[in-house]
Amino acid sequence: MLVKDIMQTKVITISPLATLREAMAIMRNRKVKSLVVGRRDDHDAYGMITYAAILRTIVSEEGDIDLVNVYDVYDKPALIAPQAMDVKYVARMMIAQNQPRVVVLESGRLVGLVTMNDIVDEVLALADENVNNDSAL
Repeated sequence: MLVKDIMQTKVITISPLATLREAMAIMRNRKVKSLVVGRRDDHDAYGMITYAAILRTIVSEEGDIDLVNVYDVYDKPALIAPQAMDVKYVARMMIAQNQPRVVVLESGRLVGLVTMNDIVDEVLALADENVNNDSAL
């Protein structure tokens, strides 16, 4: 199974210049726990901002979410994988790097996002399918 088979293709991005309030509002409205932070140019790397990173910043800095920008908080570079990579290698990479999300690129262009939940959901679906096929025999 390849990354392109399970990736989410509707990826929500945000500018590194946005405030934490803007990031949190997008996350809440779109019901997501992370956003891909866009690149400034073709030679830049994508980043990732999560609720956890925002919360850590708010607690440690006692900061005003209107004065702190995404670029102050986000992880860069984001972990990336091509859409033609086998999912088992992406899972290994995620575990080794302790990253629950991977940005999917094709020819340097953002095409998707894969999360640990996406992989686990697919594994469980395959396991259920195998159980149902075995019980039909």
